[in-house]
Amino acid sequence: MTLSVIAIILSAALLHALWNAIVKTAADRTTTLGLVAFGQVVPGAVMVAVLPVPSVESFPYILASTVVHFGYYYMLGRAYQHGDLSVVYPIARGIVPALVALWAMAFADEVLPLQAWAGIAVIGCGIQLSSWKALRSGVGRAALGFAAGTGFCISIYSVVDGVGVRLSGHTLSYWAWGAFLHLFIAGFVAVRRWRTLAHLPAKTWVLGLAGGLVSMIAYGLVLYAKNFAPLGAVSALRETSVIFAALIGFVFLKEGYWMRRLGSAVLMAAGVGLIGTAV
Repeated sequence: MTLSVIAIILSAALLHALWNAIVKTAADRTTTLGLVAFGQVVPGAVMVAVLPVPSVESFPYILASTVVHFGYYYMLGRAYQHGDLSVVYPIARGIVPALVALWAMAFADEVLPLQAWAGIAVIGCGIQLSSWKALRSGVGRAALGFAAGTGFCISIYSVVDGVGVRLSGHTLSYWAWGAFLHLFIAGFVAVRRWRTLAHLPAKTWVLGLAGGLVSMIAYGLVLYAKNFAPLGAVSALRETSVIFAALIGFVFLKEGYWMRRLGSAVLMAAGVGLIGTAV
């Protein structure tokens, strides 16, 4: 994997951590997730209007990704109702790289070398170490179930989009349609929370919509990288967003113990190195 592709994926991971930090600080996370989804719809619609249509073969993947994203937002919202983000997030993201690598091996004929699997394992350990104190205090059954469901959804749409974007013939168009179809997710939340939306302060609207734009850009970078690198490797590097989120929490939100987070960062850096030199 080239250094430029690694840099693109790590940039996406940092942006992903930023929008998750926005959700973390929100008083109503479900409504904020709806605003994040809506924040992708408007720029997605503009891009759909001006870009060429992706290939017909890619549209089933775009639709499937939209359905799975709906499940992802639902699972994530329910997980936050039953557990803290510091517990839910590492569980959800920690299981993703291995699952994506397995799905890619089964459905996209991508077989990673042993060194890449070692890198995935090291990154997984770093993810768990970043929130070890919270995890050790106990995880409720509901929080564990919804967090695992969230991770499962992430792994499915990661592979679906990885195959779909390669078939699309136009990465930007595939990205635009995926963002635009977040309209259904945002619409569902709007119907469920319309009274809340009517009384939200302007700051919450701005943060939510900004989070959506950041999320869209982050995922666009990931889609681009999937054209040039194995899906399992891309997913593993993307999940370094967990340590970026932990560092943001430590520096700006005054959370956590710096030595544990530094140890997590070292482990993840080692994992990135293993993957980058293996594929």
